[in-house]
Amino acid sequence: MDRPEREVPAAPGSGTSAAPGSSTPGNTPGRDRRPWGTVVGFGLVSLATDIVSDGARPLAGPLLAQLGASALLVGLVTGGAEAAAQGLRVIFGPWADRTRKYWTFTLAGYAMTAVCVPLLAFAPAAGAAGLGVASVLIIGDRVGKAVRSPAKTVLLAAAAKDVGRGRGFAVHKSLDLTGALLGPVIVAAVLEATGLISAAFAALAVPAAAALALLLWLRRRLAEPDGGSPAAPAGGPPAAPVAPAGNGDAGAGGTFGTGAGTGGRPASLFSGIFLPFAVCAFFWSAGLVAFGVISYHLTAAAAVAAPVVPLLYAAAMGAAVLGALGSGFLYDRVGPAVLLALPLLIAAVPVLAFSTGMGLVLAGVAIWGTATGIQDSTVKALVADLVPEARQGSAYGVFAAFEGAGALAGGALYGALYDARPALIAVVAALQAVALVLLFITVRRARQWRAPGGPGQR
Repeated sequence: MDRPEREVPAAPGSGTSAAPGSSTPGNTPGRDRRPWGTVVGFGLVSLATDIVSDGARPLAGPLLAQLGASALLVGLVTGGAEAAAQGLRVIFGPWADRTRKYWTFTLAGYAMTAVCVPLLAFAPAAGAAGLGVASVLIIGDRVGKAVRSPAKTVLLAAAAKDVGRGRGFAVHKSLDLTGALLGPVIVAAVLEATGLISAAFAALAVPAAAALALLLWLRRRLAEPDGGSPAAPAGGPPAAPVAPAGNGDAGAGGTFGTGAGTGGRPASLFSGIFLPFAVCAFFWSAGLVAFGVISYHLTAAAAVAAPVVPLLYAAAMGAAVLGALGSGFLYDRVGPAVLLALPLLIAAVPVLAFSTGMGLVLAGVAIWGTATGIQDSTVKALVADLVPEARQGSAYGVFAAFEGAGALAGGALYGALYDARPALIAVVAALQAVALVLLFITVRRARQWRAPGGPGQR
């Protein structure tokens, strides 16, 4: 069982504290390799899991349509699933911080995905109840993501701090997205061979089992024999506890920080730099359509054959890998200003992806993938740099709640305005204009924080 470590005073002028008897990163042989091992290990688990989850994702719209769903219902189910994946983290993030059982939440969340997705194979055989069963399982997969994501991201952020959070999250996400690319290709091959959506879902049971086995192996490798810090490699020193208020330089493993409250307690998350960034996430999530609606459009209006849809999703994941790596490495060099491109990309998606010309559709799918890659990697690096490390689980939960509320609103928006494209394009553009203003505020405050003489440099 994981238990919290006792905090020790931070060294003067540092953003971290050292555990008694532990070495600092600069004088520990092989220290730089250990964080990369953890980053890559979690990346491989995510790779296998995304073969499962993202292999199923492009088939959500066609499966629901096959079971009798309308465009509005597809939008509500897929948008609701994304809302659950994001919004419920506001419960599981603080819960993980409070109990310090990061591995328990991580294992439980991955297990939910490994069970729910293969069970979608039986939805068509459920008769009249099939639509309800499929909807519950699609949402259940994303609830599993909500359970595991804050806890897993705290573990990952601890490892990535020593290698550069932009790079660490980018490399992890590139492995994650490799699975998201392979999953649709596997599903397309099964569909081509069998012609059955249920067979494609059933085939995903194999990578689901592999993901759980790999995660259990990683848990044993990283566990301390005495049940100490969950982020420490086995046989090595426990990860150093971190003082609540960071004062390092973001993009180099430090935090911009939100300051500390009285008595050494972390300040509220709803203050300083973090809040406008979290509100911004609502607006960009409301504009970034779930792929289930895009796949519905591809099969219903663009006359794309069902086996081709997963291949288009795989192409989007290829673009997402490039978006994650490019923005992550730029983030470590230039800081959060790199994220200003995100609302512009999102605003272009409905213009292109909901056309009927295949060239424009392909461009829209590629831009959707690039935006998704940035949102799921570099955005998380900035969240880690904006808050004290003792509050990261809670911060990821709160941030994801804003994203989830936006995803739910966006699902309803796209479903309701699907047949009124000009209005849909205009609304999404307005949402992204607000997001861009809030991002400017976040970037400006972050620069002020780490400017010479600013709070982050005192």
